Amino acid sequence: MKMRLDNLQGAPRSTSTINPPIPETTAAPAGNGSPATPAKVTAVALERRLADLLASVVKKDDVPVDANFFYELGADSLVMAQFCARVRKQPDLPAVSIKDIYQNPTISALAAALAPAEEASATVQVQERLAEVLSGVLDMEHVPVDADFFQDLGADSLVMAKFCARVRKQPDLPQVSIKDIYQNPTISALAAALAPAEEAPAQVQVQDRLAEVLSGVLGVEQVAVGDDFFHDLGADSLVMAKFCARVRKQPDLPQVSMKEIYSNPNISALAAALQVPSQQERLPESSPVAASVPVVPAPMDARTWEYVACGALQVLVYLGYCLLAGWLAVVGYLWIFPEAGPGNHDWLGHGMNLLEIYLRSIAFAGATFVLLSILPVAAKWMIIGRFRPQEIRIWSLSYFRFWLVKTLMRTSPLSLMAGSPLTTFYLRAMGAKVGRNVTILTKRLPVCTDLLTIGEGTVIRKDVIASGYRAHGGVIQLGAVTLGRDVVVGEGSILDINTAMGDGSQLGHRSSLYAGQAVPRDERWHGTPGRRTDVDFRTVEATPYRPWRRGWFAFTQFLSALGLGRVMLTIAIALAVLAFPRVAALLEPQPLAFADWSFYAHAVGLAGLTVFGGTVAALVLVTTVPRLLNLALKPDTVYPLFGLRDAAARAVTRLSNNAMLGGLFGDSSYVVNYLRAIGYDLGQVQQTGSNMGTVFKHDNPFLSSIGTGTMIADAVSFMNADYSPTSFKVSRAAIGAHNFLGNGVFFPAGARTGDNCLLATMVAVPIDGPVRHDVGLLGSPPFEIPRSVLRDALPEELTHRAQFRRDLAAKNRHNLRTMALVMLVRWLNLSLAMIIMFAALDLSDQFGFLAVSASFVVVLLISLLVPSGIEHIVTRSGRLQPQLCSIYYPYFWWHERYWKLQMPSRQLGILDGTPFKPLVWRLLGVRIGSRVFDDGCAFPERGLVTVGSRCTLNAGSAVQCHSQEDGMFKTGRTVLGDGVTLGVGCVVHYGVTAEDGAVVTTDSFVMKGTTLPRGTVWGGNPAEEAPAAAMSPLPLERALS
Repeated sequence: MKMRLDNLQGAPRSTSTINPPIPETTAAPAGNGSPATPAKVTAVALERRLADLLASVVKKDDVPVDANFFYELGADSLVMAQFCARVRKQPDLPAVSIKDIYQNPTISALAAALAPAEEASATVQVQERLAEVLSGVLDMEHVPVDADFFQDLGADSLVMAKFCARVRKQPDLPQVSIKDIYQNPTISALAAALAPAEEAPAQVQVQDRLAEVLSGVLGVEQVAVGDDFFHDLGADSLVMAKFCARVRKQPDLPQVSMKEIYSNPNISALAAALQVPSQQERLPESSPVAASVPVVPAPMDARTWEYVACGALQVLVYLGYCLLAGWLAVVGYLWIFPEAGPGNHDWLGHGMNLLEIYLRSIAFAGATFVLLSILPVAAKWMIIGRFRPQEIRIWSLSYFRFWLVKTLMRTSPLSLMAGSPLTTFYLRAMGAKVGRNVTILTKRLPVCTDLLTIGEGTVIRKDVIASGYRAHGGVIQLGAVTLGRDVVVGEGSILDINTAMGDGSQLGHRSSLYAGQAVPRDERWHGTPGRRTDVDFRTVEATPYRPWRRGWFAFTQFLSALGLGRVMLTIAIALAVLAFPRVAALLEPQPLAFADWSFYAHAVGLAGLTVFGGTVAALVLVTTVPRLLNLALKPDTVYPLFGLRDAAARAVTRLSNNAMLGGLFGDSSYVVNYLRAIGYDLGQVQQTGSNMGTVFKHDNPFLSSIGTGTMIADAVSFMNADYSPTSFKVSRAAIGAHNFLGNGVFFPAGARTGDNCLLATMVAVPIDGPVRHDVGLLGSPPFEIPRSVLRDALPEELTHRAQFRRDLAAKNRHNLRTMALVMLVRWLNLSLAMIIMFAALDLSDQFGFLAVSASFVVVLLISLLVPSGIEHIVTRSGRLQPQLCSIYYPYFWWHERYWKLQMPSRQLGILDGTPFKPLVWRLLGVRIGSRVFDDGCAFPERGLVTVGSRCTLNAGSAVQCHSQEDGMFKTGRTVLGDGVTLGVGCVVHYGVTAEDGAVVTTDSFVMKGTTLPRGTVWGGNPAEEAPAAAMSPLPLERALS
């Protein structure tokens, strides 16, 4: 949940992009963002541009265009070499050499020498291009520019309509209409009418206005148009986000996105990229961008009685589930111990047969497994029938039926068996159309199964979301997700409703398809939203398909789930507790035991033994068993799926990922020792006290490497395993030295990143192209940004070695106290739960299974109320507030403690989609309005978030009010207005203001400091208004054929 970059000032920078998101299906009009190539500067503006650049180099306010570089300005060859280097960094300027400088020693002479002759008239260029297009339409070698279209060339309106259509497909030409043809019936007249009357002054005017706005944001009098935003002006992404927001409020300026800022990092380049079309240029046709984000009407409010009735029915469901759990517990106990009765509850003391107990436990576990697996299937067909594309008003009775089925599906034990052949059987039973030889590795199984189609041989990787529904503007929208044969869906990707992928198509990792997008057959797409790429994400050769492997693996998985699964683990823990005579005595008819202090002492003692002993046992388990199992695996060797080595690889993944231990050791110096113990290759460690966050996972820790001085924030996932429908392999995922990884980074094996890289939050790490180093990467698909900026450097006193050692030692002491508090809080929570469960056992002889069911209800309430009380105590000791400080300042240490002691957002998952979750958020300090629908949003900093009334928050979304860059920790407030919608999997950073009715689409990343105007739609990674996405030009049916 934090970020940090090493203090590397003056790191080299590149403004080139990696696979820029210009979809082939549409041409990006001027001013709409993300131009394909930078515009050329005309001769009129060239003098001004060169003068501004030279002024910034020689540190003068102004440079006369006729002043000699050497005699009058006092420059030397070194200064002019710097000037040449600065010019070369401007993508819209011609390169300048020292030879050019000596031959043309003034700005005016240099500009005259560099200005191409053909740029003297933009009209001539337009004439030549139009003549070229028309000659192709008429099938002629040459078309005279003064020949009349109709009288001299013999064309008619149909021919000229084809000409207009072909011109519209040329991104370097203005659009032409039939009206323009008739008014200007020759090439020369048409070019004169379409060419801007005076382009340079318009660009200069945009430069001046942008410089004026930026100077206001920076609080300076003047900004040189050639100064780099980050290196020369010292701005960071937050400052530039404020600049973008202020530009959007200027009606005479085109909109600017953060991506354009990084691609054009000075005023002159930005103005050139954002050239405003002349008034004679026709407006472009409506972009398919708008079609990719459906226009949603105002939120549909449920009536008050519906809101209350929905909540009441959901309470009844929770009570019914607790009754079922209590009944199963009592029935299971009586089944496992058929001779249990007064005076015969101490099974260990009476010497009962352990083998018989084990076999009876397996039988009960099997029955429970089957019951919980069949229950959601039966409920779905009885309550819903078939899911169909529709909209369901939230809080209505139809919504309650949808929520009930969704909740039961999430509790199915089959939903926990990711990658199992049993998963495909389960989905078919729920109504999904799933072909043979399909591999589904995600735990987030679809909800609207009848709308899911998966073709034969398709692979859906880990952490993919394709639920078939989304919440939008007060309604639940249901839509189809269709995957053809031999499709690959990359890790961490999201498929929105009404999306499709044709046979043989691929979608890269950390990518998404927006509603209405379809990937045509055999194409490869990546990015958010998806667009074409040449990268091949199929990295494993398939082995022969053998159906018996799947059947045998499914059978053995079922048996292991019964003998060693979660149900059996729960039974084993219960038996271990009942082995204590004082606990078994609670089942005997006797005076109530909870009136005696020893009752509580035993509960607290057992809880302490469980917490501390369990922690030690977990450490022994994760450091030994996975290491032994890993001996069966060799890196980069292809193995068949559903064999012994596959079972070993899954066991390594399952046993070595321990969230409890990660939460304990993360965000401290001691996480380094823990990572080494479980198998990570850390090389020579450079201790920072914050090398790794509290949330991280991997496929294989023994093939995960982290370079010296690298720091990693939360939710990093090492992608060590690659899959085909029939095979897999494990490979090394190696992060270079002195890197920083933000939140939610999926790091693949074979990543093309080296040393000293910043991998920003939600970035799609590239697996093609050159190895990047000394740069930052942002977005999906990724593009380069500066590695660091001056503002994010550590204070000078903290870079001193002796001071650093003292601060690190102080941080370690604080972190040790925090770890002790974490263990004490876990002990407290389990102690309260055990006291309640023991009281239920004490009352069971009078009330039977009702006492056990009631204890489950009380434990559920305590699991919500007690952590919220602890969180309040922590926040009262150090109030959450916007901060800018070093990671070695006490406030940051307190903030780390706040993260570790707060109630995890996943713990609130049981309340997703209910009216009660906003109430708990309010209890935790979130300023939240009425009737907010939260389907699984996360708020790491609760006191810094404001959510308006009737907002819609989708599953997997997050409002993150912090970041850490180059050792400087930053927090800020984020405000969501009334009626705001956050899409599935989107992240909103700190300092963001989303005005009423704003929409953030699926898998988008709203960068810090952004303002989302009222009613606007934002999407992409990074997010921008009117997202640079396009639907497939083919209908879904044709895309799949």
